[in-house]
Amino acid sequence: MSETNSAADVAAPHRYTAAMAADIEARWQDFWDAEGTYEAPNPSGDLADNPELAAKPKKFIMDMFPYPSGAGLHVGHPLGYIATDVFARHQRMTGHNVLHTLGFDAFGLPAEQYAVQTGTHPRLSTESNIENMTAQLRRLGLGHDKRRSFATIESEYYKWTQWIFLQIFNSWYDSEADRARPIAELVAQFESGERPAPDGRDWSALSAVERADVLSGHRLAYASDAPVNWSPGLGTVLANEEVTADGRSERGNFPVFKAKLRQWNMRITAYADRLLNDLDGLDWPEAIKLQQRNWIGRSEGARVDFPVDGAGDITVFTTRQDTLFGATYMVLAPEHELVERIIPAAWPEGTHPVWTGGYASPAEAVTAYRKQAAAKSDVERQAEAKDKTGVFTGAYATNPVTGEQIPVFIADYVLMGYGTGAIMAVPAHDARDFAFARAFELPMRCVVQPSDDRGTDTSTWEDAFASYEAKLVNSANDEISLDGLGVVDAKARITDWLKEHGVGEGTVNFRLRDWLFSRQRYWGEPFPIVYDEEGIAHPLPESMLPLELPEVDDYSPRTFDPDDADTQPETPLSRNADWVNVMLDLGDGAGLRSYRRETNTMPNWAGSCWYELRYLDPNNAAKLVDPAIEQYWMGPREGQPTGGVDLYVGGAEHAVLHLLYARFWSKVLHDLGHVSSTEPFHKLYNQGMIQAFVYRDSRGIAVPAAEVEERDGAYYYEGEKVSRVLGKMGKSLKNAVTPDEICGEYGADTLRLYEMAMGPLDVSRPWDTRAVVGQYRLLQRLWRNVVDEESGEVTVVDTEPGEDTLRALHKAIDGVGADMAGMRFNTAIAKVTELNNHLTKAGGPLPRSVAERLVLLVAPLAPHIAEELWRRLGHTESVVHQDFPVADPAYVIDETVTCVVQIKGKVRARLEISPSITDEELEALALADPAVVAALDGAGIRKVIVRAPKLVNIVPA
Repeated sequence: MSETNSAADVAAPHRYTAAMAADIEARWQDFWDAEGTYEAPNPSGDLADNPELAAKPKKFIMDMFPYPSGAGLHVGHPLGYIATDVFARHQRMTGHNVLHTLGFDAFGLPAEQYAVQTGTHPRLSTESNIENMTAQLRRLGLGHDKRRSFATIESEYYKWTQWIFLQIFNSWYDSEADRARPIAELVAQFESGERPAPDGRDWSALSAVERADVLSGHRLAYASDAPVNWSPGLGTVLANEEVTADGRSERGNFPVFKAKLRQWNMRITAYADRLLNDLDGLDWPEAIKLQQRNWIGRSEGARVDFPVDGAGDITVFTTRQDTLFGATYMVLAPEHELVERIIPAAWPEGTHPVWTGGYASPAEAVTAYRKQAAAKSDVERQAEAKDKTGVFTGAYATNPVTGEQIPVFIADYVLMGYGTGAIMAVPAHDARDFAFARAFELPMRCVVQPSDDRGTDTSTWEDAFASYEAKLVNSANDEISLDGLGVVDAKARITDWLKEHGVGEGTVNFRLRDWLFSRQRYWGEPFPIVYDEEGIAHPLPESMLPLELPEVDDYSPRTFDPDDADTQPETPLSRNADWVNVMLDLGDGAGLRSYRRETNTMPNWAGSCWYELRYLDPNNAAKLVDPAIEQYWMGPREGQPTGGVDLYVGGAEHAVLHLLYARFWSKVLHDLGHVSSTEPFHKLYNQGMIQAFVYRDSRGIAVPAAEVEERDGAYYYEGEKVSRVLGKMGKSLKNAVTPDEICGEYGADTLRLYEMAMGPLDVSRPWDTRAVVGQYRLLQRLWRNVVDEESGEVTVVDTEPGEDTLRALHKAIDGVGADMAGMRFNTAIAKVTELNNHLTKAGGPLPRSVAERLVLLVAPLAPHIAEELWRRLGHTESVVHQDFPVADPAYVIDETVTCVVQIKGKVRARLEISPSITDEELEALALADPAVVAALDGAGIRKVIVRAPKLVNIVPA
């Protein structure tokens, strides 16, 4: 192949080759950088001085933050980046002021783990990875505004991440106003007596610690001792979203246990309703909206209080308050905070032996069972098929409608992550409660009339009866009766009764839990928080930001036996005493005092919660973002009532992590008046994945895909037969292909075209290096249509194109433009190919008007060759900012179309007709056609179905 190419190159020294592509691409990339071709002007100054530019509509296009991996890019990574680049280029050419840039989400576990393994500082390895990735992306010709790029590890960036944390810390959610407000306004309410302190005392009578505790119960960022997901193998706690369905860490696949630790949290639950409701105004895939709705998990029901002597109330949330008369026992999650308060010193007299688990006291039973439950995942705990386990706490609660004393158990099938972590058990009408009641010989009472023939004697039942259609029975006391009511009416009546008697009320519950915001790591944003001698948290003043990470010798959090749940975090920062213990004057009037810094760091999601705002105003050292700039790029507008980025492209795997968190931060910042948009991303598009074949030997070990041979439909590596399956592409699977390899062999424009031509953007597709050459040949044919391969001269002529060429050209312009706008890049390339082939077959030099518009059609897809051809055609301005061609409707509409005439489903005639023909005219023409007349042979006609202009279907009598 190389010899043939060499001979061809001698005969045609100006042929488009990989070497020529490399030269063209490098030159134009340097030119774009030097000229600032992709720099998007901001409204302050730039647009005011340029009325023509100010009149353009804006378009803010974003990719999800890449993480700079040490392995560099494989060809699967740039799929979304190329797609947004093509779309952005088309938007520029259709009259938009486009902002498109890319930064790096650079804090997180991979760099820290690499630092632990090698002793290399995470900053050094991360910056090296960014440099390598930047070079790889530049080679693809991506049209990013490089002035706006940044990495989250830059102190100028995370200063504002810390600043936003302080805004959230210094805020509370006013449910009456349905928005966040400064915490100072809440303090003023307490001080004036407008809002009473929780225990009724005057605010001034509370100690500093007591006041801090009260405010912590309202703050949107707060520290608390709460059940967390503890991963000893990682040495850190995890958010619910970072734990897999089988109860293991998403990173590292370590076991995760429930533990009670003091951690920072974000009160995202305060925004549950708004996060849910505002989904309706977003242009997102329905599948992503559904995932968020399910994760937020809104359900309507009632809060019911069950008194426990000497310990207050056990509060439950239930969606079946109508079955309250059937509650015969209660269950708390093992982690529930009330457990310690309600357990007596000894088992009550007459306690059923099955309830005790064989332990001598309630305390022993509870301690042992809690340890057992902590080792299970939430999925294991809720599995329907598993045996129900639990233990009696020794306490009884009072059913508020029956007055009965009912036993209180702990059991692992009840989770703290839903409702209140406590349930009223109605075993006759809930399958899990039924199984538990049978296992522990607990009573059950039928309160919903079965629709089958089982009757109401539950002793004979083999399973629970659950129905929303049946009538209530056995549900009355001296004050209220639900008997004979349907579920809806019974719910309403019992809810009113509960509220009247002060033992409950109708309420809404959410599955969403507050966001666990602490990590026991080094490589993350430090919290701008210090603690005084009393343990009260104080925010650093803005003048002390950024609080930078200190240098440490040991980057790793202390890790433990992955299976040892009885461990506690130890953070890398806690080992740096000089940094932790400081003397500061916080400017609060207290003077110079001794403080202790927070030694946890923020999670890796923090920096990506607001990065869209930094792209707008990346060098602003005085403000988070200039209000006028934010309003211009992201403010609410017609069709986008919540504002936000115009197009956001990335993987669907971030549906309930990054996307939910970023929405929360955006709403807080809006409530506090810092931004005009209430949502960060108006339109979301999830690209598919580029997959690759994975080849494995008899041991199941991946072998190098590039060295596998195919023989007679089987696959061999070094003579041994191997299996093949389609999967992910990656270094560990030995099937990764780098963009550098493809660029070196064919050029970046070919890689761009191939990735866009592989199939619909939102569908996963297999990589096939052998197929790349097809797009390479398209570019070679394009080049030959404009440039003579022997002389290098432009061959176009100043003549008018013929009718056929005009029709092919304008149909292509019309189709490619619509496909570009709809992100159907594969079909756009097909139309460009069809046009180019037409021009090739037509022969002779191209008319200049055709050649120029062909180049403009190609420009968003293959910008380097388009820029080169545009200059060779005599233009001095970059093709990037040229107008995209506009189709002439007269040439888009065919002069005639072919209409098929069928009789009994068989084609009997084809008519060449006007596209604008009416149904009546077409019917008359079809019935008069000689071939149709002959086929009917005098038979009558029962029906004629006309679908002008393409079809006539005749049904004989």
